[in-house]
Amino acid sequence: MNRFGDATKLKIAAAVVLAFALVPFIPGVLDHYVFFYLFLVFVYVVLAQSWNIVAGYTGQISLAQHAFFGIGGYTTALIATTLFADGGSYFNPLLLLGSGVVAALFACAIGTPLLSKLAGDYFALGTLGFGEIVRVILIKGGSFTGGSGGVSMSPEPFDTLKPHYWVGLLLAVASTAGVYALARSRLGLALMAIREDPIAASASGVHVLRFKVMAFGAGGFLAGLAGSLYAFYVFSVSPGGFVNLTWTLYPILMCVMGGNGTVLGPVLGAFVMTAVFSAGNIWLPGAHPIVSGALIILVMLFMPNGFLQARSNRQAAKRPQGEAVATSP
Repeated sequence: MNRFGDATKLKIAAAVVLAFALVPFIPGVLDHYVFFYLFLVFVYVVLAQSWNIVAGYTGQISLAQHAFFGIGGYTTALIATTLFADGGSYFNPLLLLGSGVVAALFACAIGTPLLSKLAGDYFALGTLGFGEIVRVILIKGGSFTGGSGGVSMSPEPFDTLKPHYWVGLLLAVASTAGVYALARSRLGLALMAIREDPIAASASGVHVLRFKVMAFGAGGFLAGLAGSLYAFYVFSVSPGGFVNLTWTLYPILMCVMGGNGTVLGPVLGAFVMTAVFSAGNIWLPGAHPIVSGALIILVMLFMPNGFLQARSNRQAAKRPQGEAVATSP
């Protein structure tokens, strides 16, 4: 039997979200370090959920999340510096959503031909090639994209950044809630059928290409949203800082660590990896890629299905034989 019902789990989740929402109101808690740590977690959650939809639920290994991340970031920076060049706050939730939509359009445009012709490793290589094309275009874009130096926005005072925090939290919650709804919808069932066996899914009436492109577009949207959010974290974009394969590897690590193809796995992975990066920057400056690499090797060796599945396996081992086993969230 499930230890907690779905209603109880939702109440717990709501309480956790409310606690995070109230952090800015607690005197002395939301200093510079805590703000930027939590804001980075929110960015990572959105980015990890983007890969979770594409790979975890649809089974398509994409190596282009950094391209959509960069497209979202550049869209935000270019529009913000054009529309708000005379001063004022750059931050605008509509700009975030618009940047995500632009990234989604690119994802659908490139995903349609790639998904119709390629599968497996060949599709992964095709998406990797697209990421390299985007990086080179941004470098060679001259004054429009800022070349290798990118585009800079004027940093905003720290005491004006509370709206950034709440919007970041909202997007992290919304992306996770979206995956939760997807996993329990007919569309989600179709995507999981494609993941398990595309031929059988097609034979049962699922339009495989259409659903693959939809998932790829949704992943592109969330990755672009994360890139836009991150642009407001660093107030500058560049090919090296945004269209970097690291931004594809991070969500993969987070999903694998927490539990790929689960709702909360990417969230857990985002918190753990951000903590690892932060600790590495304090105690081993510049060595956090080594630490994170070692951590993911350990996870793959001892918990290949992630933390959540390992927890479920331990709980199942303690249950009397014949008792129902709860699935990971």
